[in-house]
Amino acid sequence: MDERVQKYEDKMKKTLSGFEADIATIRAGRANPHILDKLTVDYYGSPTPFQQVANITVPEARMILIQPWESSLIKAIEKAILTSDLGLNPSNDGKSIRLVLPELTEERRKDLVKDVKKKGEAAKVAVRNVRRDANDAFKKLTKQDVSEDEVKDLGDKVQKLTDKYIKDIDAAVDKKSKEILTV
Repeated sequence: MDERVQKYEDKMKKTLSGFEADIATIRAGRANPHILDKLTVDYYGSPTPFQQVANITVPEARMILIQPWESSLIKAIEKAILTSDLGLNPSNDGKSIRLVLPELTEERRKDLVKDVKKKGEAAKVAVRNVRRDANDAFKKLTKQDVSEDEVKDLGDKVQKLTDKYIKDIDAAVDKKSKEILTV
């Protein structure tokens, strides 16, 4: 692959993986430890992701169990969950924290699907912006002794990449939407 096209493909790939990571944190019907990925706890003065200070497991379909390696962190982890936008109520037994996920209502599921679609649109816009940047850069190449046919060729390659990544984003949106709507 042409290195002039490669750097734009890398940007599109980063957009796709960032989008996939973002929708992985959206809660579907089952307990998913990834909903805690964005949360941090104050650990010796620095914000630290939960995964680095606790063992996170899913013992049942609708429960997440957080077992901090230091019991002094229980209060801080509870506080982080309560102040987050997860809308969950943690309960602790002194050694671990349990998060019981309530059943999603039909309305809530539809709202989550809308949210996923909105994020998908934003990701597609980002991919199209990369395409626009690539095409602008290629147009400047005509001033540097590169033939118009070669510039058109580069533009076609970037368009094919754009189509591929937009299709991948649509597939990820469909997959997540089905997962959310499955009762």
